[in-house]
Amino acid sequence: MRLDSRDAVPPRPGEGEPRLPWVVGVSGASGTPYAASVLRGLLDAGLPVDLVVSRAARLTLLDETGIAWRDSTWPRSLAGWLGVDPSVISEAAAADLLRHWSCSDLAAGPSSGSYLTRGMIVVPASTAAVAGIALGLSKDLLQRAAGVTLKEGRRLVVVPREMPFTRSTLLHMLSLHDAGAVVAAASPGFYAGATDARALVDFVAGKVLDAAGVPNDLLRRWTGELGAARRSSS
Repeated sequence: MRLDSRDAVPPRPGEGEPRLPWVVGVSGASGTPYAASVLRGLLDAGLPVDLVVSRAARLTLLDETGIAWRDSTWPRSLAGWLGVDPSVISEAAAADLLRHWSCSDLAAGPSSGSYLTRGMIVVPASTAAVAGIALGLSKDLLQRAAGVTLKEGRRLVVVPREMPFTRSTLLHMLSLHDAGAVVAAASPGFYAGATDARALVDFVAGKVLDAAGVPNDLLRRWTGELGAARRSSS
């Protein structure tokens, strides 16, 4: 499913095939463009997504995009955030390619290990979210789903953006690493010839999806030739 196509018809899962979504948790750190790019990459790959937007993330989203997220009209809010026609999101939801869970719903599907998923991506991950996941606090659905992902041995990718890091945050990230998570800081590379902020955002999102094992074409990859990306973009 390509989000840039208004004529895209999202495929339904095959009969008898289990739905195995990626859970995407968006916390309150600045960096909502990273989350949007990851979501686009997952949906473009035709992978189902379960979305959890924390309470703090709603404030950040309002500040960075002007979008007031509302659970009751989440398809419209998400369409505005991703910059696509609302019908694309509605069709994806109707085909069960997209589900949204309230961050306060601790009885939601991703709160249980018996709810099968491919794994979870927390992007951006605030230092509070990093601490809550590392300590197993489960104060909301985002933290609970991340804890479930770890205990079930599924892939968890945590994308911290805030910096500099305090000692406690570094220890929390080390704890996540030791528990099996991938800690992928939102640090763009400049060798890919990026000429605008969107390309830098997509570079980070592409690396995050790489860490999750999701094929994507969000970044220009290193070829072993110095200056190749710079020459191709000039």
